[in-house]
Amino acid sequence: MKKSTLTGAVSAALLGVLMIVGSIHAKPIPRFDWVTVVNNNDRIPDSPGERTFNSYNQPSVNQDGLVVFRARSRGGSEQGPPTHGIYTRDMAVFNSNIIRILDRTTQVPHPNNLVTTFVETPSFPRIDQDSDTIATRGNHPPVWNYVIGTDPDTGEVIQTRTGTTGIYANPFGDLITAGSKLGDIEDFYFYEVPEEFPNTRFEVFPGAPAVTGGNIIAFKGNYTVEGIGKTGVYYRVLADDDTGGSWPAMLIANNTDTMIPGTDTVFGSTSPPSAADGQMVFAGFDNEEDPTLGGIYLAPLLDQPPLSTLVSIGGQVPGELASETFTGLGEGAAFDGRFVGFWGSWGGATRTVRLYCAEEGNRDRIAYCNRNLVCADTGETLGDTNSICDETGCYQVREVPVNQGFFVHDIDTRRAWIVAKTGADFDDFLFWNYSGMTPCAGSSGHSEEGAEDDGEPARWRSSAFVAVSGNGATFNAAFKARAGVLVDGVYVNPVDGIYIGRWPGPGRTVDVEPLLDTTMNGQTLDPEAPVGSTITELGIEREGLRGRWLTVNASMGIEGGSEEDGMAGIYLTELPRNRR
Repeated sequence: MKKSTLTGAVSAALLGVLMIVGSIHAKPIPRFDWVTVVNNNDRIPDSPGERTFNSYNQPSVNQDGLVVFRARSRGGSEQGPPTHGIYTRDMAVFNSNIIRILDRTTQVPHPNNLVTTFVETPSFPRIDQDSDTIATRGNHPPVWNYVIGTDPDTGEVIQTRTGTTGIYANPFGDLITAGSKLGDIEDFYFYEVPEEFPNTRFEVFPGAPAVTGGNIIAFKGNYTVEGIGKTGVYYRVLADDDTGGSWPAMLIANNTDTMIPGTDTVFGSTSPPSAADGQMVFAGFDNEEDPTLGGIYLAPLLDQPPLSTLVSIGGQVPGELASETFTGLGEGAAFDGRFVGFWGSWGGATRTVRLYCAEEGNRDRIAYCNRNLVCADTGETLGDTNSICDETGCYQVREVPVNQGFFVHDIDTRRAWIVAKTGADFDDFLFWNYSGMTPCAGSSGHSEEGAEDDGEPARWRSSAFVAVSGNGATFNAAFKARAGVLVDGVYVNPVDGIYIGRWPGPGRTVDVEPLLDTTMNGQTLDPEAPVGSTITELGIEREGLRGRWLTVNASMGIEGGSEEDGMAGIYLTELPRNRR
């Protein structure tokens, strides 16, 4: 196992060197000591043979340096199916081990009378900032077999199987079922939708559930009433029981009867929340695709509490002219109990980008994006009708706002800062992913790979990535950004990077400097990366920064080489203390 403990603060900066926004196109000068949490040379715990890790989603970290991550191995005819799982590693302990939380051999916690094991853990796992409790979604075959009646003609007992997704957490050590698609079964009433729709179950839990207080999960849930899709944000207090106890979920807001604050309009959509210190932050709009009302809201973890508006569509953009107001807000708000980090856009100017179908990943979604998905049961060929296919490949076109930025809002002082914006130094903060359920998911022969969806239709989704963590009245905000030139809707030789914005900077402003980008030598980040390699991909999520711990995922490759020639992993550094 690699040595990985950071002892004390990060090594001092190079004398006389301070790179801030304005020199973004230059290569970052390394100022931080990065250590490897896990990389492709590490064996996967409790897996067959000499199987090693291969790829990683964005990690989360708590204030004590415990990192949780989703990772996979390769698979094939000789190796068998790949290993997919959730793992942790305590980076505050010298030479610590990687610990398996669950993988495809792990039995789903009770309720489970079918000895069902997990298939996939969609999205990234999250961790309580103040405890070791993690929360993750899990997809699997049905977990519960039960009697639904008797055939009146034959007397034969009629049974059915149900429960193919849930939320899983470990607040008391062992993994328990925190939420489940079993709410329509009388014995498991505590999993039902808490609105006035008796015996209504959650169909899916989009995004990633949050966890706070050691035993409270906060989540988005979708359900159906009389054929109409509904959605909302909720929380549930967990007890020391494999079902999470008998306390039901509690409603924060939904799109059935919760009004957008200050209006007489019901929410049309809500986003997966973030939670800390007994409070939740979430985004909600009248129209998710083209909002005219809504914003980012703060709510205490109480049943249907009053909502406090932190920022709204039509609100003034911090640091800009009074006439500049928000026209778009991101769903992935970061929250540490005091500071809220978020993405926003303003003005009417847009750029056209082309989004080309992926070449690697889930085969069904790639085929559907390329308009050639063949359903195994019908033989029908289906395709996303929004995809345009020509000699360059299959792609879709989107309009991206020219004016974008990352912001931090202080809920104590009600002050907001602009951390970074597009212009001279950055060109884009939106990153795109084609995800969701294809029309014949489960029937094309690739159902196991198709288990990563949210239960929502396959489409292009954009995300902006920011994490925030405060220390008293100061804060750090880490974010992902792109610099590049658009030619016919495609960025030519773009530079993607992870940057840190710090309040206060030398002039009591938010000071931004680069941490990593895709021009850097791979061995700067990981000494085990190949000689001559360059960082090719970087990722960060909203809980990748806690206290002064910052963790990212990254891939490194050699120009002209294959994936096997490169390196990938999860890496961590400790930020120096902010000025006061």
